[in-house]
Amino acid sequence: MTNTAPDPTERMLRFHQPERVLRHLGPAPDEAALAALFGLDRAGYRARLEGFEERNRSAAAALAADPGAAALRAGLPFRPGRHVVAVGESTTADRLSWFEILRHLLPEGVRCTNTAVSGSTTTQALANLPQLAFHRPDWVLCMLGANDAQRLDGVPLVAAAETRRTLLALRDATVRRTGARWIWLTPPGVDPGRAAEYVHFRRAGLNWAGADLDAVADFLLAQPEATVDTRAAAQGHLEEDGIHLTPAGQQRIAATVLDVLGSLPAGEEDVSGPSAPRP
Repeated sequence: MTNTAPDPTERMLRFHQPERVLRHLGPAPDEAALAALFGLDRAGYRARLEGFEERNRSAAAALAADPGAAALRAGLPFRPGRHVVAVGESTTADRLSWFEILRHLLPEGVRCTNTAVSGSTTTQALANLPQLAFHRPDWVLCMLGANDAQRLDGVPLVAAAETRRTLLALRDATVRRTGARWIWLTPPGVDPGRAAEYVHFRRAGLNWAGADLDAVADFLLAQPEATVDTRAAAQGHLEEDGIHLTPAGQQRIAATVLDVLGSLPAGEEDVSGPSAPRP
């Protein structure tokens, strides 16, 4: 059997969107400039992006074919004219992410924007609050905390108490500024053993502890908003680094989101029409 080596360009393209990080420099670079950052020409860059999108459509179609999917899709709280914005790190920034799959399952007329940035901590997400508010979301789906919990030479990047404070501050400030409704997603968990053996993490002195991420998840599940617990869906579906989800894992997360949000009580649904303009 011939083993196919991972395509480094594919991985970089999956998890990194430079245009989201360089907003402060002005208008987003054109496709030719972005392609060059990945060592591609414009045509090759476009073909790769279209390939990702086709995989997302296929994953969504597979979920939609499930016998119970029609009822769940009808129960989703997002209505035409609404704007759904995702906030997160690499699990959500992934071009094959649960959010990119979910957008193909939503009613026509629902607008989706993915603002997730690979490597983002809760503190960085809070610093980007003005950009989030600029999008004027009606709904925010937030998955953060995994990068806070990474340990550098055994020391957490962000203290647990600060993670909790920042998550609540991000929610409260966003809701206050925009009136958006908020949904949490727990970090999907890690495989500490595989992460410890992954060469790039080992060289950098990085590691993760499952208990740290479980603590974040427990905190989110205690909040009054709807929370999607993604941990069970992610088990057995992590890439070789023990941190990032495989495409199959992303599809399982999307299925969990569909199941939880499609089963929300009637009071959680967005039953009104398009939102009025905000100041």
